[in-house]
Amino acid sequence: MKRIALMVLRLIFRVPYYMFGIWWSGKRKDYDLEKAYAFVKKVTKAANRAGRVKIESYGLENIPKENGFIFFPNHQGLFDVLVFLESCPVPFAFVIKKEASQIILLKQVISALRSIVIDREDIRQSLEVINQVSEEVKKGRNFLIFAEGTRSKMGNALLPFKGGTFKSAVKAKCPIVPCALIDSFKPFDENSIKKVTVKLIYLPPIYYEEYEAMKTPEIAEMVKTRIEAAIAQYS
Repeated sequence: MKRIALMVLRLIFRVPYYMFGIWWSGKRKDYDLEKAYAFVKKVTKAANRAGRVKIESYGLENIPKENGFIFFPNHQGLFDVLVFLESCPVPFAFVIKKEASQIILLKQVISALRSIVIDREDIRQSLEVINQVSEEVKKGRNFLIFAEGTRSKMGNALLPFKGGTFKSAVKAKCPIVPCALIDSFKPFDENSIKKVTVKLIYLPPIYYEEYEAMKTPEIAEMVKTRIEAAIAQYS
């Protein structure tokens, strides 16, 4: 990937400091989520600038004022999390598939933000993750979950949203925040280092009172429809 190489090249003298800082953020005994998130955000902003990627965020006012909610964006690739890390003002963790959890640097970020790895082939472990996320959200932590389960590989078009991914929100009775990513596939999927702009739209939250009577497939379709409408509006 040319853009990743560009990021590393332009930050070559700071890479050891950044990697150690993220690693230490997750390992230190006096763990502080706010400090860990601030450092990861700092590194993310530097990497995005070095990679010639501009992030445009809309709807920041829609992020709930109280912690204990879940972002549900469309999924376009590994760059998606970097978009959120640069733009989101409040700390969050994310659920990531096992296959991607060992990628260098991403592995350290997972530890630093206390994110959760899910094995989609292990039904029992997947159920445990649902319950774990639910309990963490009840305690006031925020999460990001990709409802498609895997990246679409179709540009800004969406795959069907999986109803099961919303079970954590239902169990926690927490706000669901639909988020629309536009062109997030371009930085890492296109073999280019030309300047690129990625957009992230935070849509109004859906509170439990609005979805409590709905089944998870219905919630999934509602969220997907709202994200598609936002992509059409902002593209």
